[in-house]
Amino acid sequence: MGVTREHRRAMLSNLATGLITHGRIQTTLSKAKALRPFIEKIITKAKKAAGKTDKKDALHLRRLALQDVRDEDAVTLLFNEKYKEFVNRSGGYTRIYKLGPQRISDAAEMALIEFVKAEDTGYTKSKGRRPAKGRKAGKAKAEASAEATSDKVAAGEAAAGHGEAPQGGAETGAAPGAPAATEAPAKPEGEAKT
Repeated sequence: MGVTREHRRAMLSNLATGLITHGRIQTTLSKAKALRPFIEKIITKAKKAAGKTDKKDALHLRRLALQDVRDEDAVTLLFNEKYKEFVNRSGGYTRIYKLGPQRISDAAEMALIEFVKAEDTGYTKSKGRRPAKGRKAGKAKAEASAEATSDKVAAGEAAAGHGEAPQGGAETGAAPGAPAATEAPAKPEGEAKT
């Protein structure tokens, strides 16, 4: 992001404080992407501290979080209340939305970063496989249509052999109810070939 290490740590600490306090903040896309792993590690520490039975272990995790997020009120809020929203989640505590308009001063891409609610399931991917759209699916369709056509032709020949006309005009090209033409009319002998 073009800043020194100290500036970056202070900036991420301030962004994390705002996110913990308000639940959603608007910032640049690059800052939001840098904030995501930073805040998720802090939330994991809060969840681990809630599961500890010894107070000294929980206090140690709280002090480690306080090194990164330098606001004691925000850390207290996270460790006492907000961690309950993430008990059933094993990660993915934040969500980033890209915002359409760019910032006017420097044309930076803007984004919205927020906590994912406990009841939010998000989208789920389907477990099944999709049918292939490649050559295999095309061959299967061609074989199925070829079998259906050969069955229709065989039925038409059997009907013609017994002196019956095939039903419908779709197979023969004639109108329904019209007699079936089996052979083309012969050319008269008097015509010359040109």
